[in-house]
Amino acid sequence: MTVQIIKRDGKPEYAVVPYEQWLRLQELAEAAHDIQAAREALRELETGEDEYIPSSVVARLTEGEPPLRVWREFRGLTQTQLAEKAGVTQGAIAQIESGKRKGSIEMLQRLAHALNVDLEDLLWASDEDSVSA
Repeated sequence: MTVQIIKRDGKPEYAVVPYEQWLRLQELAEAAHDIQAAREALRELETGEDEYIPSSVVARLTEGEPPLRVWREFRGLTQTQLAEKAGVTQGAIAQIESGKRKGSIEMLQRLAHALNVDLEDLLWASDEDSVSA
């Protein structure tokens, strides 16, 4: 590597490298960052801080399926089982999944907790501002 050192008061202050070498250094730094991020993601998966979500679940969510239904089915729960776990009625879950009811923030929080997801994961993209309080 060709480096020119520029000093100020006898101390190195700048290192000047040819542009092509600079681009390579940037590329290597980005790769190192990506490797660290991947290691952190793997650590979170191994410790249970995060989980793997299959692409089929992501596809269903991005295609507009009701998030509550997608997450409930991903967790392997029936509407009745989720209702018992969250302390709500099966009918309320059916209405939310069908779009006939929005659900209160409190109810959605209880459902999110029971499904081990964030509240935002249960909100329809177009309904985020219209959930009842």
